[in-house]
Amino acid sequence: MEAYKQEFIEFMVDCQVLKFGEFTLKSGRKSPFFMNAGAYVTGSQLMGLGEYYAKAIHDTYGDDFDVLFGPAYKGIPISVVTAIAYSKLYGKEVRYCSDRKEEKDHGADKGSFLGSKLKDGDRVIMIEDVTTSGKSMEETVPKVKGAADVEIVGLMVSLNRMEKGLGGEKSALEEIKEKYGFDANAIVTMEDVIEHLYNKPYNGEILIGDELKASIDAYYEQYGCK
Repeated sequence: MEAYKQEFIEFMVDCQVLKFGEFTLKSGRKSPFFMNAGAYVTGSQLMGLGEYYAKAIHDTYGDDFDVLFGPAYKGIPISVVTAIAYSKLYGKEVRYCSDRKEEKDHGADKGSFLGSKLKDGDRVIMIEDVTTSGKSMEETVPKVKGAADVEIVGLMVSLNRMEKGLGGEKSALEEIKEKYGFDANAIVTMEDVIEHLYNKPYNGEILIGDELKASIDAYYEQYGCK
């Protein structure tokens, strides 16, 4: 596994973003692990997060894009810090855009979006924290496509949970690619996380021991998708 992936896994743990236990997801599934990007709260954490996203996007998609789109709400700060990091690391100015949950009907920036307006010809990269079932893309893609004649280049998430999407057969990221026609990638996968942490001490603690590993295996027996 690449060093930056190991570093990112430890970064998520250190920031208390990646946790293990029992959690009920938005999809209704009960999961033995959970990733909460809302736990990135300090300046250094957000700066680090933006740099990991920028590196992953640069390595995966290159520089031929114009806008980073982060769906509300957690995608908003991620798109902002990634745009800052992209300028810092690669000297390229990219715009950020996010949607509003409720349309603003007053002021100079009224409408359904925050940040830069989407324009015809824009090449857009979507940014999310994690995609479990792909449901969020059902809400977001039509908004982006309806705002202007744009091309969605791809999606980047922090963690590929490696489980079935809404269709119940393929992974959520595979379903997104098949349904919408753009690539969907993650900085790390849960397979990477397990490989790095299973029965290996980190900061003096075993985060994924045999009991938790058995729970994860059982979860993937029901919801997993290679």
